[in-house]
Amino acid sequence: MDFTFTEEQQAAVEAARAVFADVAPDGVPSPALTPGAVADDFDRPLWAKLAGSDLLGLVLAEEHGGAGLDAIALCLVLREAGRVLARVPLLEHCAAAMAVQAHGSPELAAALLPAAGRGTLVLTAAAHGRSGHDPAELAVTARLDGGEWILEGTQTAVPWAQNADWIAVPAHTGEGEAVLAFVPRTVEGLALAEQVSTSGERLAELALDGVRVDRTHLIDNPEAWERLRLLLATGTCALALGLGEAVLGMTSQYTGKREQFGFPVATFQAVAVQAADRYIDLRAMEVTLWQAAWRLDAATGGAGGPLPSPGDVAVAKIWASEGVRRVVQTAQHLHGGFGADTDYPLHRYHAWAKQLELQLGPAAAHEEALGDLLAAHPLA
Repeated sequence: MDFTFTEEQQAAVEAARAVFADVAPDGVPSPALTPGAVADDFDRPLWAKLAGSDLLGLVLAEEHGGAGLDAIALCLVLREAGRVLARVPLLEHCAAAMAVQAHGSPELAAALLPAAGRGTLVLTAAAHGRSGHDPAELAVTARLDGGEWILEGTQTAVPWAQNADWIAVPAHTGEGEAVLAFVPRTVEGLALAEQVSTSGERLAELALDGVRVDRTHLIDNPEAWERLRLLLATGTCALALGLGEAVLGMTSQYTGKREQFGFPVATFQAVAVQAADRYIDLRAMEVTLWQAAWRLDAATGGAGGPLPSPGDVAVAKIWASEGVRRVVQTAQHLHGGFGADTDYPLHRYHAWAKQLELQLGPAAAHEEALGDLLAAHPLA
């Protein structure tokens, strides 16, 4: 089997590296020193650069002005974004656009996708439900009233909702079916309450009180929300991988220069063993990420596997959730007191890693989900 990336995927990585080359992780106030959000908006100049490099339309079909690439290409770009703590809704924007492209009505696709690819319209997604623990689609009800759907409920921790133009909101019809509504931020009946992430970024609690959505703006195919949910989870694993690799690189540089008893601490066996363990974590995070991303694309093409694709995503989430925490904890330990210096960026990576870990959820929950899939699909 050939595990190398395609020329198009590698070109996307090169374009992303060029865009992110000048991004400074400490370009905004420290979350440790800021009582609220570190900024009122995401990084608009960076967003414009992403649009200018055609990376916002990476996963869109050519008919919508995109490059027609896949989830693997998106994860490759997100990995580069995670390395520099890029403050843009790249994951939510692209994942929501992919859901519209695959399952949305022609009217919805025409209204959103060309502008989304150019970056003049920003998408985000409400994926955490009311509490962050229960399935997100259960937090909002959707009922049909003539030619419109009426939405009622609450979604929490919606990233950059105050700055997005449209929000993808999962809901349920009361008959056990999940639907996915696309709601303009300024629609009547929608209210946003300020929230702040562990990393200091703006989130919002989304309250929907009789919000009316045109029938063409709601996708009633349950596969739309399921695929969007899996894409968001897999993309978060890609961000965690890029962040972890950057942190291990910082740790390698620091321990190579920091001397104790006349020798670099990197030469001490205890330090080398801890760094090697974290390297193994990152390689496990990487291989499970690409397996999950490949299965999402393969499932779209009809290719099967021993387990449904949620099983591969669950494995990637297990490794990413646990691995990114171990990497930043070891980095803090090996940096000593220097790691807590707010003039040094490591504490920012630690805060972002904790936020990604919270978004992914505990490994035990994913292990339970994986066990359920194994019970329902016995391996031959």
